[in-house]
Amino acid sequence: MAQDIPLDDPLYTDAALVAFYDAENDWGEDRAFCAHLARAAGSVLDLGCGTGAFLAGIDAGERVGVDPAGAMLEVARRRPGGADVRWIEADARYLALDRRFDLIVMTGHAFQVFLTEDDQRAALASIARHLTPAGSFIFDSRNPACREWEEWQPALSERQIEHPRHGRVTAWNTAMQDEASGVVTYGTFYRLADGRVLSADSRIRFTPAADLARMIVGAGLAVDRWFGDWAGGPMTPQSAEIIPFGRLA
Repeated sequence: MAQDIPLDDPLYTDAALVAFYDAENDWGEDRAFCAHLARAAGSVLDLGCGTGAFLAGIDAGERVGVDPAGAMLEVARRRPGGADVRWIEADARYLALDRRFDLIVMTGHAFQVFLTEDDQRAALASIARHLTPAGSFIFDSRNPACREWEEWQPALSERQIEHPRHGRVTAWNTAMQDEASGVVTYGTFYRLADGRVLSADSRIRFTPAADLARMIVGAGLAVDRWFGDWAGGPMTPQSAEIIPFGRLA
């Protein structure tokens, strides 16, 4: 049985930490790329929609956002344009909407929160279950060959964030990998101006492209193109991103 995704990660469940999400995740190439795809789609499903900036910011017919973290969805509902989107608090692996979509996206490396092959296969099966016969899916996962987590150390990751309520905040990360499972445990820290430090420990899985390709086929999906970045470049062994773009097989 697939293990449950921990829903007690304060990074996504604690409103005080969720308040930093948008400050650290602005409208980037991933959302812009998916927004371009959404222009031709009558319906869009965003799995792991987070605080909802993507769906609230695009012009599409039916828009549905799914996320297991209620604190994230509270932000999504309040943001401009949020009232025009259907937000659902649910685990993508077990989703059963009895509805299919023209475009299914999972950005922000949300796929990596699925920590086992069983988890990942269930998420891919959910994509297949909710995709129209002519529909497309796209998601991203970091390439483990690049060992990006090695950069998530205090000296390399320290940064300054301008927060709308707290002003300038110092942020940094820590990270360590379990080689056997490919799971990385990373810490996120925010030091406020008054000296308080807010923190959370999170886990994500780095899956090799070959394993991901095998599971995609097993879910009844087919990849038309493998991108190595959100500019649309081809995937290579050295690409930072693994981005499958495809359809039902």
